[in-house]
Amino acid sequence: MRSSILGFVGGAALLQTQASLPSHPGSCLMACAVVAALLAWRARGGWRVAAGATCGAALGFCWAALLASHALAPALAKADEGRDVIVTGTVDNLPNRASQFTRFFFTVEHAEGIDVPPRIALSWYSGFRGEVHQVPDLRPGERWRLKVRLQRPHGNANPHGFDYELWLLEQGIRATGYVRSEGPNERLDGFVFTPRNVVERMRHALRDKIGRALAGREYAAVIVALVVGDQRGIDQGDWQVFNRTGISHLVSISGLHITMIAGLVAWAASALWRRSLFLRHAQLPLLLPAQKVGALAGILAALSYVLLAGFGVPAQRTLYMLCVVALALWLDRIACVSHVLALAAGLVVLLDPWAVMWPGFWLSFAAVAVILYASVGRTAVHKNPGDPGSPDPDARRPAPLTRRQRLAVTLKAAVNTQYAVTLGLVPLTMLLFAQVSVISPIANAIAIPVVSLLVTPFALAGGLLPQPLATPLLVAAHELMRWLAGLLQWFSVAPLAVWNAPVPPWWLFALALFGTAWLLAPRGWPTRWLGAFTWVPLLAAQPDAPAPGTVRVLAFDVGQGMAVLVETAGHRLLYDTGPSYGGDANAGSRVIVPYLRARGIGRLDGMVVSHGDADHAGGALAVLRDIRVGWSLSSLDPGHPVARAAPAHRRCIAGQRWEWDGVRFEMLHPTAGSYADASLKTNGRSCTLRIVSPGGTVLLPGDIEARQEAELVARSGAGLRSDILLVPHHGSGTSSTEPFLDAVRPEIALLQVGYRNRYRHPKKEVMDRYGKRGVWSVRSDESGAVTIDLGDGMAIEQYRDVRRRYWH
Repeated sequence: MRSSILGFVGGAALLQTQASLPSHPGSCLMACAVVAALLAWRARGGWRVAAGATCGAALGFCWAALLASHALAPALAKADEGRDVIVTGTVDNLPNRASQFTRFFFTVEHAEGIDVPPRIALSWYSGFRGEVHQVPDLRPGERWRLKVRLQRPHGNANPHGFDYELWLLEQGIRATGYVRSEGPNERLDGFVFTPRNVVERMRHALRDKIGRALAGREYAAVIVALVVGDQRGIDQGDWQVFNRTGISHLVSISGLHITMIAGLVAWAASALWRRSLFLRHAQLPLLLPAQKVGALAGILAALSYVLLAGFGVPAQRTLYMLCVVALALWLDRIACVSHVLALAAGLVVLLDPWAVMWPGFWLSFAAVAVILYASVGRTAVHKNPGDPGSPDPDARRPAPLTRRQRLAVTLKAAVNTQYAVTLGLVPLTMLLFAQVSVISPIANAIAIPVVSLLVTPFALAGGLLPQPLATPLLVAAHELMRWLAGLLQWFSVAPLAVWNAPVPPWWLFALALFGTAWLLAPRGWPTRWLGAFTWVPLLAAQPDAPAPGTVRVLAFDVGQGMAVLVETAGHRLLYDTGPSYGGDANAGSRVIVPYLRARGIGRLDGMVVSHGDADHAGGALAVLRDIRVGWSLSSLDPGHPVARAAPAHRRCIAGQRWEWDGVRFEMLHPTAGSYADASLKTNGRSCTLRIVSPGGTVLLPGDIEARQEAELVARSGAGLRSDILLVPHHGSGTSSTEPFLDAVRPEIALLQVGYRNRYRHPKKEVMDRYGKRGVWSVRSDESGAVTIDLGDGMAIEQYRDVRRRYWH
């Protein structure tokens, strides 16, 4: 059975790597089921395991394909993108409220004029295109009539980046959009009864209750996350501390918390039932054993808590494992721990085949697997004198352990478990995040008891109890969390708090995994310490780099904005940092930093911020916070926050030059005198950088417009000639003039634009100019991130081409 389930999980994971779905997944699934039944009947011995795994993989592949085809079926027509439509439906999740917008999922009951998918994601802005109005307080289960503008699912596509389109598919979202403020937007019903709406309304009430009790307090969002699983309000800076110290798994409704609550409820229910609920003449245990009642009560408590958590993968895993154990108890069967783990994984993938695409799935099950591997069967059972079956049953029994001894045994078991998990997850953590927290054993040793035994119980009790009992408990939970966060902040800034290295290739990961299993093998296994040496190539790996004299240019897909990474053999330069997306979200934290970490790049030699517009400087502070930068150039005022935060900051001025590894860098614009021109817009002072290598030339002009293009042509003329041109101002009608293009004569034009952006960049007349000159235009909204290697030849790689997936 275990081999079949693992094969099922593997087959579902294989489906998620496909560029297209099978033609008839339902028929394939039925055929695979028949073959699986025949093989299970005929196979014997070792062949049964291989046959089970193979058939499980085929079933998992076809099952995932069948669910995927059903999920993709409802779609917004291409022709209906950007059209206004009146929809009627209900708010069906916990809305995400921010200062300038509210985001929520909407179940569509009726749409006027066009076909709209049954579930869509909407944003309601308080200020948009000069409009300012109050967004109403949306509550789950309310029925609304809204005027919306929709588009098909689309997200940024970058190496090592978050796949927003996949996440939308998993959530059943087949269109996104925003509410038009001038429409007939009105609430029709206060609540529409469905089981989902009931759960979400309860979560909303608890979140509001906690928000009122902890109004203005720094870690109120963490308390909300522990009670209802909504982590969206936690500040990015706090997440950085939690990730660096390795305790982010605690800042949610984790498996540990669910098991603790289920165990407490099971114990209480069993104790009360054993005492016949104070009805001594009822003799309830004779009707049903107290253990079974406790198991049922524990499962119901766990289910309630998991529903509050929003049914995340770690919570699902814990619930399914508890259900399997409870079912075995009810059926009077012994549950093998490996069967329990396999069944839980199979159930998660059966209900959500996309779960295998997220780190939480693998970390969740790997952590439990490591604990089982390092503990089950390791404790020798010795017969005490006087025990039945002992050599000397008449001998005197030894004295029972004292309280101090029991505490010592418990602490030793906890230390061994933390040791096993810390070491056992090193290869997987490096594969998923390209970093491992060195300080995590110490941080978890403190955080686990504080969060699990104090903060979480106080927060839960405060959420469920009525006033005036609730507020003191919630405040106590918050103050404990504030004290813990202060300590974690001190841990996180330690010099070696986190070890970074590039994401390993599969063979290096497999080698480290084998070494880890050797290291955690049972006592008596020969030279276990040698297993640690398999980590050396994993942790000591260095990021790859171009050959000397060559240059690599990566144009990120950041939406409507610019961000380009330039690499030579021994140096790296970031040109612009992408836009701010609202709140704490920006291209620096969402796109650039994750990519650099996955590559093992912890330092940039230089950073150029062309000008201060939010779509170019929006991610700069996040990059400066998380990545060491040698020096910076920009056209920003000295008092600008980015200029103040940047190390060795200087203004970019035409004539600045430097050379790295046989590659020459030249600043062409702005002139020193332009800074005295108060009438000049920020676009007009964009730092314009030309990169010259033996394999080709690149021109990065920022948002310069026609006037600056003419100045460049007059000053440099043929010196503007470049093989690759980052299209000025995203293809705006104010740039890419004919004389400028004639002087540059590019072969490739890179366009960094947002999908269906509100500026309608690039303009058709601009693209016609490039097309008339035979220039190959590559757009980030169509190609994703674009990588160009300039060496002996010119090699271009478009991320959406090399990583095609059926949901793109």
